[in-house]
Amino acid sequence: MRKLSLLIYIICLIAVGSFETFAQEKALTLKDIWASRTFASENVYGINPMKDGNNFSTIENGDLNVYTYESGKLLYTLVKATDLTLQSSDKPVALSDYTFSPDETKMLIPTEAEMIYRHSVKSAFYIFDLTTKKLNALSEGGKQQLATFSPDGQKIAFARDNNLFLKDLLSGEEKAITTDGLWNEIINGTTDWVYEEEFSFTQAFFWSPDSKKIAFIRFDESQVKEFQMTYYGNLYPEQYKYKYPKAGERNSIVQVKVFNLETGLTSEIDLGENSDIYIPRIKWTRNPDMLSIQRLNRHQNHFELFFADTRNAKTTLVYEEKSPYYVDITDDLYFLPDGKSFILTSELDGYNHIYQYDLTGKLVKQLTAGEWDVTKIYGYDPDSKQLFFQSAMNSPLDRGIYKVDLKGKIQVVSDAPGHNSAMFSSDFSYFLNTNTTINSPALITVHEGNGRLIRTLKDNASLKARLIEYKLPAFEFFEISDSSFKLPDGKVVDLNAWKLLPPDFDPKKKYPVLLYIYGGPGAQTVNNSWGGANGLWFQHLAQKGIIVVSVDNRGTGARGSLFKKMTYKELGKYETEDLIATARYLSQQAYVDPAKIGVFGWSYGGYMASLGITKGAEYISTAIAVAPVTNWRYYDNIYTERYMQLPSENTDGYDLNSPINHVDKLKGNFLLVHGSGDDNVHYQNTMEMINALVKANKQFDLMIYPNRNHGIYGGNTRLHLYEKMDNFLFEHLLRQNQLQ
Repeated sequence: MRKLSLLIYIICLIAVGSFETFAQEKALTLKDIWASRTFASENVYGINPMKDGNNFSTIENGDLNVYTYESGKLLYTLVKATDLTLQSSDKPVALSDYTFSPDETKMLIPTEAEMIYRHSVKSAFYIFDLTTKKLNALSEGGKQQLATFSPDGQKIAFARDNNLFLKDLLSGEEKAITTDGLWNEIINGTTDWVYEEEFSFTQAFFWSPDSKKIAFIRFDESQVKEFQMTYYGNLYPEQYKYKYPKAGERNSIVQVKVFNLETGLTSEIDLGENSDIYIPRIKWTRNPDMLSIQRLNRHQNHFELFFADTRNAKTTLVYEEKSPYYVDITDDLYFLPDGKSFILTSELDGYNHIYQYDLTGKLVKQLTAGEWDVTKIYGYDPDSKQLFFQSAMNSPLDRGIYKVDLKGKIQVVSDAPGHNSAMFSSDFSYFLNTNTTINSPALITVHEGNGRLIRTLKDNASLKARLIEYKLPAFEFFEISDSSFKLPDGKVVDLNAWKLLPPDFDPKKKYPVLLYIYGGPGAQTVNNSWGGANGLWFQHLAQKGIIVVSVDNRGTGARGSLFKKMTYKELGKYETEDLIATARYLSQQAYVDPAKIGVFGWSYGGYMASLGITKGAEYISTAIAVAPVTNWRYYDNIYTERYMQLPSENTDGYDLNSPINHVDKLKGNFLLVHGSGDDNVHYQNTMEMINALVKANKQFDLMIYPNRNHGIYGGNTRLHLYEKMDNFLFEHLLRQNQLQ
């Protein structure tokens, strides 16, 4: 009996060992990645720093709880889910987002969110009084956009149907500030499509510091040409038209206006006689009568900062910058509390750095310097007189958090390896830091303003443990060298890259390779940050036996102005040269099958993949282009002209690197994917590419997703898309490789 028990015990040990081995070799599936929450990261939701600087609020199970930064102790529940019930309904309003009034006695709660384009959304807003616990709808006239408390907390401004409205919280009165708003013609207080997409903002109205004025931008898009899309699903498909200015075409005419709440009158700021301009930002200074206005010329290489006295509409040029290439627009403009100076970032010395100017535009001091880029300004602490910012100081692959005083002394706040992103308390005495690396999901920690670690909020331990169950290859960074990687000053640079090798990699074998590319101006795919579902898909491909590589070509970000802007007027030229050079480099490695090198990209990356399979046909045999631009003439004017000027000024730049004009070179396997409802990179791009391929008698594969936008998602769409791409890659890179 004891012998039998021992035998059973040994069998169990073997079984457990076999199970552990099996668990370690568990394979990623597309359903795990795209159709379940198997690899969902933990996060902290609905966080708002409280005005006292010591506490923050966060949404938990529908409640709004308040915690201390220092101890992490739950102080109290500010709002219970059951509090948010209208008198006319027993069903509570779901709390998923909120904004406090300045005195934190009221909240704005958006519900029933309805996306318009990539950033714009309209919602049914509710006002919750934290004192009386009463919940009321902001307005009964339809969904609203961008509802915003006045600084004194007594009023709310919002947009609806291209007009601006004002709600008085004391009287309950709602008033229209503008009445001329009209779909596809006049927009007040929000942006047109191209401003939203390319200048990255939708709110175009702002309260003065004293709550007595509202400055807003008015768009007249009546002369902008319409683009039409077809939406399927009904017996007769719906035709949707909206204003989309393509390269070289007319823009909206913009005006800056100021509504005075005391007089009820609206005045206009004089922007000059030339109406073919951009106003990418307006912002109130510390002076409630002084509005700052940023202006760009059509080429976007001449930037001007004006101060407008709203009492008399007089403008004064305070700062200007000219570039042989273009000037990037950011949100990094801060007016210091002393009312005597302002902060902005600029690439004047070849890298993006922080500068201080007085209100006349005289340079006070360049606060940061070096061969690295500042990537974000978080704000200024008037007590310590320090400015907090994020930068790529240590490496283009990483992001750290730093602070600098007004004498230029820089101190490290958080520079752990990887990507660090901070959310500061209202007085900068604390911050939440989110750190990820390319091989590790988010670690969310609480710190003092000087960087001292207080505690961990989320460590994603369960996700990390789950990932260990899979035999996942690790991302490895490396550099690619080639004498062709020259900058305009003649300097030869190396390109940053990462690679994923199959878990059982054998250097004596030959493997297929998939190159993942984006490549657009200022962008990066080679970051030391967690890649989420896409990163897991690449690891899934590596598990199947495909080496995956990504490279940041010349023209990408965090390596200075010259590296980024050298593609000016020639989008696609140097990026494609670098892609081909990378493919050539890989083909020379002993463990790579040179006949099985593929490329995958989305949007700008789809453009690059299309150029890779055509201009790079000697080295690239397979390509997947998702939502590609195929000719820059088809894309919007703010983005395209920033890098290419107008088509009439740069015909060769537009034509020489359009993949449509290189389809005759196609020899390999090409999959085109597009959403027919793509309002950004129009389906037209793929249709015109198809015309060119058919004319050249070139075979290709095609997948169109009806009504899907640029992101191609919704329902089962992502899983279907990635199964399609999997099958295509396995057929042309993997299966044929295994048959040889």
